Amino acid sequence: MTTVPPPFDPELAAALELIRDMISPGMAPEDIETVRRSPGIALLAQVDLTAGGAFEVEDRTVPGAEGSPDISLLICRPTAPAPARPRPVVYHVHGGGMVLGTNRVGVDQVLDWALELDMVVVSVEYRLAPEHPYPAPVDDVYAGLLWTAEHAKELGGDPERIVVAGASAGGGLTAALALLLRDRGGPRPLGQVLLCPMLDDRNDTPSAHQMAGLGVWDRTANETGWTALLGELRGGPEVSPYAAPARAEDLSGLPPAFLDVGSAETFRDEVVAYASRIWQAGGVAELHVWPGGFHGFDGFAPQAAVSRAAREAQLRWLRRLLAE
Repeated sequence: MTTVPPPFDPELAAALELIRDMISPGMAPEDIETVRRSPGIALLAQVDLTAGGAFEVEDRTVPGAEGSPDISLLICRPTAPAPARPRPVVYHVHGGGMVLGTNRVGVDQVLDWALELDMVVVSVEYRLAPEHPYPAPVDDVYAGLLWTAEHAKELGGDPERIVVAGASAGGGLTAALALLLRDRGGPRPLGQVLLCPMLDDRNDTPSAHQMAGLGVWDRTANETGWTALLGELRGGPEVSPYAAPARAEDLSGLPPAFLDVGSAETFRDEVVAYASRIWQAGGVAELHVWPGGFHGFDGFAPQAAVSRAAREAQLRWLRRLLAE
């Protein structure tokens, strides 16, 4: 197996040069608290949630899972007159390697979808590892989805048209949420959007080895995140598929999935394998592997041609899904 990495897209390589002093690819456990306080994380959460007045914004505290604390939901509702049919809802799970972030991180991308497609946005705040290991994060995500489905009409949303979506750790938690909802007989999402999702705690794919020390999230950082979530169980035989969805033996009966990932990132091979296994189980999935893309490239370099193509593909898929 070669460890020579695929090349970065030239525009994305230039973007990496600009941010390399703010974001290092290899985060060790002792770095977590420093990274949480870093300017890069703060910048990711700085967004006009109203999108220039297009959304009414609310933070709402709702019950968590039984025996767990309450959780916070960021709710963004269009201010335009309500359509005849209740609006679709996108339920968003933020990224951050299981150890970083808030419900503001990454929501700018979801607000772009909502502006284009007239959707209600609900973004969940979940407890972070290592202070709150598995199952705390996915329990919070699950509880927030149940509340959203139950109260969708109150928000002007359609409980039958909820799309679950997340990037990176949020993508992994979104995939786990879809598995939990299937297995517990919960509300069935209309679809799941898994953007560069963090799916496999074993951290041993060819792409994980190829991209060591490169990009914005490498094998060292990945081990840090998964170990924070799972402790000594990481990589062993006892890991639940609701923690690491790549461990699921059965991927049948899931909502249609959109998956995308860069060719030059740690998660490439686990994402490709997950899409392939959905197809093998008789499911529906659309997979994009963007040439030269590093982890989260379209958020870090939105003006690059490959980033624009990725965002357009996401919107096309969502538009088709909502039209069905």
